[in-house]
Amino acid sequence: MTSLGGAKLFFCILFVTYCCTVTFSQIPSDCCLEVGNNFINKQNVVDYFHQISGHGCAIDATILVNRQDRKFCFPSDQPWVHEVVKHVVALKKHCKRHGYKPPPCKKVKQK
Repeated sequence: MTSLGGAKLFFCILFVTYCCTVTFSQIPSDCCLEVGNNFINKQNVVDYFHQISGHGCAIDATILVNRQDRKFCFPSDQPWVHEVVKHVVALKKHCKRHGYKPPPCKKVKQK
């Protein structure tokens, strides 16, 4: 009877661990809480990603990453933000074709 109790305890602990792992994996690690209205020089931007409200974060935003790996949140609906994103896409294509050689590809992450 003791080994059956031990097995039940083991599976209960295993189940709780699994539930916690699944729950914590769905929590985003970083969200923009607000967006800035200022501009950023597109020459300093090397990456971007989109934050979508309802997917773990409260607001829609475009996160632009500069060469110092700092992240800045901007409104996704701004035309200048779309231009910066286009620039980053073109920069990544250029860097991939040229083997990520500096200076224009400095700090551009290889994918």
